[in-house]
Amino acid sequence: METKSLIRALSVLLSIVSLFMLLCLGAGLALGEGTAAMRAFGAPVLFGLLLFVLFVFVIKRNKVLLSSRSGYLFVTLSWIASASLGAFPFLLSGATSSFADALFESMSGFTTTGASVFADIEAIPRSVLLWRATTHWLGGMGIVVLTVAIFPLLGISSKSLMEAEAPGPQVDKFTPRLSHTAGLLWGLYLAMTLVLTVLLCVGGMDILDAVTHSFATMATGGFSTKNASVASFGSAYIDIVITVFMILAGTNFAIHWKLVTGKFSLVMKDSEWKLYILVFLLASGGIAFSVYRAGHYATAADSLRFAAFQAASILTTTGFVTADYLAWPSFAQALLFALMLVGGCSGSTGGGIKVGRILTLFRMGVAEMRYLLNPRGVYGIFVSRTYMKKTIVYDIAAMVYLYLFTAVISTLVIAWGGYDILTSLTATLATLGNIGPGFSLVGPVSNYAFFPDWLKYWLTLIMLVGRLEVYTVLVLFTRWFWKR
Repeated sequence: METKSLIRALSVLLSIVSLFMLLCLGAGLALGEGTAAMRAFGAPVLFGLLLFVLFVFVIKRNKVLLSSRSGYLFVTLSWIASASLGAFPFLLSGATSSFADALFESMSGFTTTGASVFADIEAIPRSVLLWRATTHWLGGMGIVVLTVAIFPLLGISSKSLMEAEAPGPQVDKFTPRLSHTAGLLWGLYLAMTLVLTVLLCVGGMDILDAVTHSFATMATGGFSTKNASVASFGSAYIDIVITVFMILAGTNFAIHWKLVTGKFSLVMKDSEWKLYILVFLLASGGIAFSVYRAGHYATAADSLRFAAFQAASILTTTGFVTADYLAWPSFAQALLFALMLVGGCSGSTGGGIKVGRILTLFRMGVAEMRYLLNPRGVYGIFVSRTYMKKTIVYDIAAMVYLYLFTAVISTLVIAWGGYDILTSLTATLATLGNIGPGFSLVGPVSNYAFFPDWLKYWLTLIMLVGRLEVYTVLVLFTRWFWKR
């Protein structure tokens, strides 16, 4: 392992995290929270800046290369280190006195899960709430992707890092240079965040609420500044705007790039995106019909508004809520549960198994059935008119198996702690899929504070496994990884 390279790369990443803490500190000073902000952010910011000075300027600035093996280790360590550093503002601000709670909240933010252990969010200093949402925004597109964009300036090779960190079966490169692609991804991400912030301000949010909800929406995270989440605003305009941007955030960013560059015909040929939109529309319609028929809302328009918001929130793994869906009819709840097993598109900020993988495995199943009927036939698997090589299909099948296997193990672990099967299963799916709210004791009006510390640490690991899509973390637990 290239120990020196790993330490240097991690120092750069933690320095970036500290820089964003510094911005939150500045926001706290502007909001009149000088003492509270200094207490929350002072020490972590100094630590990050010290690392930058020590390992970037003191160590020789020779060309540093990270192999594929070191890349996987770096990506996993980067998320653990970032979440650990990001936990300190919660501790130092007094939001919690438990490191397990602080680490859970920080990892939930960086992995864009949105599961919280805080009961009274509105009692937390607003600068700390801004940091809480910033962890979403950094983790949404990927702190490693951001780091890759600046690595060439520091003499560090970015080879293999995006493949180990970026969500989806494969990484789409818009340009020949990976660092340039990373920069474009963050440019699109920033532009969409700014547009959403302006729209939310137009809807009546103050600037801090608009920024934090924009960060949480574009990252498909779900942290809100309000105890009642988006429901506290009671605005149809805000619900509709956030619904639209949740769907955009759950879309492959390669689709956004094609739209920006005028390649509209390629967008309409994308099978994954079309299925993603179809699933959203069908789920929204089914839920709206169910809740309207049950008399939960006075009009069909209101039923569709709340149904579409919640369908988008669960499908894209954002986790915002505007209603207690546990009070909805069983059919509506069943649809939401099914959406927990889907997720967003490959290459989006959404979590879950991903629509592309589900589509690929479905077409593999169809091809196998056709082969059984006609063994002499040759049946290829095509997605978006692209032939899927057997190696890619095998990789997807193995990932989905490991994902489901991890879900079963985690459900058993939580059940061992004495919790009912629905709580155990949905707490697992909500953290592994980076969704946030689940059912039963972890429903939309509850939180994760009741779990003992050992289960919070376990779920923190599960969030990381889900965000890095299983392989990147689990490979570190194999003996083959550590062989010379």
